[in-house]
Amino acid sequence: MAPRLLEKYRQEIIPEMMRAFGISNKFAVPRLEKIVINIGVGQAVGDIKILEKAMEDIALITGQKPILRRAKKAIANFKIKKSNPIGGKVTLRWKIMYEFMDRFFNIALPRLRDFRGVPLESFDKAGNYSLGLSEQTIFPEIDYDRLSRAQGMDITFVIKNAKSKDQARELLRLFGMPFQMQE
Repeated sequence: MAPRLLEKYRQEIIPEMMRAFGISNKFAVPRLEKIVINIGVGQAVGDIKILEKAMEDIALITGQKPILRRAKKAIANFKIKKSNPIGGKVTLRWKIMYEFMDRFFNIALPRLRDFRGVPLESFDKAGNYSLGLSEQTIFPEIDYDRLSRAQGMDITFVIKNAKSKDQARELLRLFGMPFQMQE
């Protein structure tokens, strides 16, 4: 069975985007290509167990095993040597991507304290949206009592075929991303 947001995209979002932006071909409508979740663990230089725990948490949240990321160059001020393990990355596509996005918008984001929406300014030139979280405890998969330390992460929504930031913003809004209200 297809995820709820994928069905919503096919049934509601494509016709709405075609009408709103005057797109004649449904294959030219912007679409979500992938979601990339990146976690950097600077303290892993001193203790590799911190990185292993962070990787376990990301695997729990996404349902996929993260790829270990290594330092590309040495940075003496941070005591990082070239090829030291410093983080992890998960790339979500297709069904897993839509299921994660549904859980993220409807369960995780509302659990943020004093949440008033995500910022509108976080789009790049290509229309991709990046968002930083300060801790992973907003996800219900993480057991707060078992947590040794809070760990932040970056989430990037990669959008294909977006001709402008407005098209990308409208796509994410139609999916249900809670943007901040304009004042």
